Amino acid sequence: MAHEDLYVTVKQLMQEGKGILAADESIGTVGKRLDTVNLPNEPENRQDFREILFTAPGIEEFLSGVIMYDSSIRNTTDDGIPFPDVLAARGIIPGIKVDKGTRPLEGFSGEVVTQGLDDLADRLKEYYALGARFTKWRAVITIAEDIPTDACIEMNAVMLARYAQIAQGAHLVPIVEPEVIFAGDHTIQRAEEVSMRTLQILFATLRQYKVDLKGLILKTSMVLAGDQYKEQSTPEQVADATLRAFHLSIPHDIGGVVFLSGGQTAKRATENLNAIAQKGEQPWPISSSFSRALEEPVLTAWQGKEENIELAQKALLFRTRMNSFAQKGVYDKTKDVK
Repeated sequence: MAHEDLYVTVKQLMQEGKGILAADESIGTVGKRLDTVNLPNEPENRQDFREILFTAPGIEEFLSGVIMYDSSIRNTTDDGIPFPDVLAARGIIPGIKVDKGTRPLEGFSGEVVTQGLDDLADRLKEYYALGARFTKWRAVITIAEDIPTDACIEMNAVMLARYAQIAQGAHLVPIVEPEVIFAGDHTIQRAEEVSMRTLQILFATLRQYKVDLKGLILKTSMVLAGDQYKEQSTPEQVADATLRAFHLSIPHDIGGVVFLSGGQTAKRATENLNAIAQKGEQPWPISSSFSRALEEPVLTAWQGKEENIELAQKALLFRTRMNSFAQKGVYDKTKDVK
């Protein structure tokens, strides 16, 4: 079954020079972000922060989509305009995170599985009516001495496949996100091995469940050594390891690939994206879907003060521009002063 409407949305999301802002943190996670600038986790502060992001002048030049959380897709600007309408009016496609977080996988110490399938079809109808045209579901794959197990990867792949089926049936593009966690003391070689295995199992499962790969986007981690490993990976190493894993794992007919920043600093995520782009054209369009790497500079500039809103919005515009350069492989880190 062809999904022509999904293909159009995928093409719009994967436009050259544009990325997807992942502003889809849960209430608890956005609270941790606000806490970094000593702001209490209150609805008004969450709304103010999202309004600063979504109304920043000029970002439509560098953003194709924004992923929201359940509370923010229902929220409005101070003037009463729904956030999805604010974005759509600027040519930015509204999206929605639809999983309900992780739970321990019983019998598998240190491993988790993502939940949220039970009422998904009903929720997607409502999200479509609210303006969403794409969705996201995140699975968490942790690297430690004896994990991940294939059983954990397989369980999460089945969940991702079922989610993708339901999303496509609701005329919403699914972003499937199997995040291989950056935290740890593992080598880049170990990260490459786990990433490759995760992606191979995921795509075998998606095919098995007849998910339309052309109407789907993969959101994935860059391949790099763990944040506690003695030696951090260079952009060149990250690009080589990432693309090696991709070419042995990802079918050529998927709609596109976007990278998560996964705890990297803003500049490091941009440098690594640029190094990957400089390796030349790939079978799939590649871009970014950063969260923290776009939002932290905004929070740092804003500090919860009204007089800093313009500065904060300029910080977002600057970072999205830097990532646009990186997605084309023309980023110059000497001009990245922020």
